Amino acid sequence: MIYPQKLNSKKSNMIVKIAIMISLLVAGILLLINTIATPEIHWAGLCNAGILYIWVTVLYSINKNINIGGHVLIQTVAISLLTMYIDYKTGFKAWSIDLAIPIILIIANLTMLILTIISHRKYIKYVIYQLILFALSMLPFLFVYENLVQNKTLSYVASGISIINFGLCLILCKKDIKEELIRKFHI
Repeated sequence: MIYPQKLNSKKSNMIVKIAIMISLLVAGILLLINTIATPEIHWAGLCNAGILYIWVTVLYSINKNINIGGHVLIQTVAISLLTMYIDYKTGFKAWSIDLAIPIILIIANLTMLILTIISHRKYIKYVIYQLILFALSMLPFLFVYENLVQNKTLSYVASGISIINFGLCLILCKKDIKEELIRKFHI
């Protein structure tokens, strides 16, 4: 069987550095075009935020010791920040808090639930990410409490799914969590 040749690390590091330089050049050109052509509309900031998001994803994905739960968490935070930035730059109509962030959190929680069901024996690898995602998923509930959202239903759904997901994970992996706590803390 013929396998593809593996790139050596020096060559792949050089490719990443060149791609980052090209991205920085493109970002600078976009800012220049924006400043010259349409200075009253700041569209280059939106494009550059997209470039930054892509690089967060690529650089995290290149890491050799990727934990899928960590990848889900990084993507959740990065895309949430990107949508909030886009909302802010387009006049802050609060669609990011009303719609985007709750939907992103629902998808992230469902992804973590699927990961837990598929590999419940390895749930311990995901537990810290699950806890952080649970805490982040309570933000829409806080937004409702502070009256920052108009559509409260989606925020309640996102927080509710997070609570159910966290409870199911605890139920499915109760024995593994107990064994891990005993092993780690010598209880």
